[in-house]
Amino acid sequence: MSGVDHDPLSFGAPVSHHVLENGLEVVIIPDHRSPVATHMVWYRNGSADDPQGQSGIAHFLEHLMFKGTEKHPQGAFSDLVTELGGEENAFTSMDYTAYYQRVAKEHLGRMMELESDRMQGLVLEDAVVLPERDVVLEERRMRTDSDPAAQLGESLAAALFAHHPYGTPIIGWMHEIEGLGREEALAYYRRFYTPDNAILVVAGDVEVEEVLALAQQTYGQIKASGHKPVRKRPQEPVLRGQKRITLADAKVEQPSWQRSYLVPSLRTAEKGVSEAIEVLMQVLAGGQSGYLHRKLVVEQQKAVAVGGWYHATTCDQTRLLVYAVPSEGVSLEAIEKAMEDTLADFAREGLDDKTLTRAKTRLIADAFYAQDSQTAMARMFGSALAIGAQVQEVLDWPAAIDAVTAEQVLAALKWLDHSKSVSGFLLKDEAA
Repeated sequence: MSGVDHDPLSFGAPVSHHVLENGLEVVIIPDHRSPVATHMVWYRNGSADDPQGQSGIAHFLEHLMFKGTEKHPQGAFSDLVTELGGEENAFTSMDYTAYYQRVAKEHLGRMMELESDRMQGLVLEDAVVLPERDVVLEERRMRTDSDPAAQLGESLAAALFAHHPYGTPIIGWMHEIEGLGREEALAYYRRFYTPDNAILVVAGDVEVEEVLALAQQTYGQIKASGHKPVRKRPQEPVLRGQKRITLADAKVEQPSWQRSYLVPSLRTAEKGVSEAIEVLMQVLAGGQSGYLHRKLVVEQQKAVAVGGWYHATTCDQTRLLVYAVPSEGVSLEAIEKAMEDTLADFAREGLDDKTLTRAKTRLIADAFYAQDSQTAMARMFGSALAIGAQVQEVLDWPAAIDAVTAEQVLAALKWLDHSKSVSGFLLKDEAA
C-alpha cells in the first residue's frame, strides 16, 4: 500500500491519496463538522466506453448493479441504507460511473463491505435483466423521445461529435438499448468493474488510518484484474463549415436557439487554456451579471433568457454551449445574429480589471462553497481522478483560475469558432 498526503493549499480540507496493492485508488477527505460519512466508488468507464453497437450499456449496468449478489440479494443493500437513515444513488457520465451512500460514520465499514461485494459478485439473470431493460427504454421515452428540447440536444451532440463517442447519448440509442441483454451486461461488468479501474472516495467524520484499514479489509481482498482497461477512442477530425439543425414540434412552447462549439477540455488543453475558457464563460454567461444578459436581455431586449456553459472535466475534447430564448416578435435568425454581434462587441471592447476580478472571485468562491457539502467534495475529487487528473490538480485549481489574465480570456474567444460549431433551432410546428 502506498500513499501521499497533500498540502491542502487554499482548500480548507486536507486530502489524503493512497493506492492499495490491487490498484484501487483511495482518496480521503476528513470533515469533522458532522458525524456522517460519504462513501463513493468511481469506475473509469462511462457511455463513451460502450462497445460499438451497444450504446447505453454503461447506464444499463448502473441500473443492474442494484439487482443483488449471492451474499446480498436484490434490495438488501438499498433496504439497509434506508434502515440506517442514509441515502444512496448512482449516476453515469460520458467518462465514468459512480455509486455513493451517505450514512452515519459508524456504518462506513458496512457500506464498504456491501459495495466491494457488488464490485465482484453481481448476479444477473434474464428474469431481472429484461424487465430492467424495459425500465431504461421507458426512461428514454419519457426524458428524450417526448421532449423536443432533449431531442435537439441529442442531435447537436451527434453532429458536433460525428466521430467521437461523446456524440452518442449516455442513455443510448433506442434501437441499440433494445438489443442489450444479460451477456452484454456481464461482459461489460467483468471488463470495467475491477479494483484497478476504480477510485474510492470517502469524505466525512473519519480518520485516514481508519478508512485505509476498512478499505484493505474489504476492497483490498479483491484481486486486481491484471489488464486495466485502456481508453482508445476515435478523435474528431478537423471540422470545416458550420452545421445547422432545425427541429420543429407541436409541443414546443417557446422557440430557442443554441450553438455548441468543439473546444479543449481540462485534460486536452495546454496549460491555462481551460481555466481561461472557464473565466470567459463566467464573464459572458455568469447569470444576470453576465455580459450576454446585460446586452441582449437588459439593453437590447431581444431575448428573455440567455446563457451558456463549458464542460471542462472530460477525457477528450469537449463542448462549450451558448443559448438564447428570443423576445416576442424576434426571430431565431435575428437572435442568432444578435448573439454573434454581441460576442464580436465583447472582443472589441476588451475586458476590464473589475469584471475579470469579479468573474474569477465567483468561480473560486463556488469551489470553496462546495466544501460545505461532503458529497460535493467527494464528487469534485472523484470526477477529476476518473478522467485522469491528479489530486494536486484539484487543489491547485483555485490558484490556476486566479492566475488567468485578461489577455488569456480574450484569446480564449478563438475557440468560439463557427467552423467548429453546430447551431440548433427549436421551433413550434404550427402545421401539426
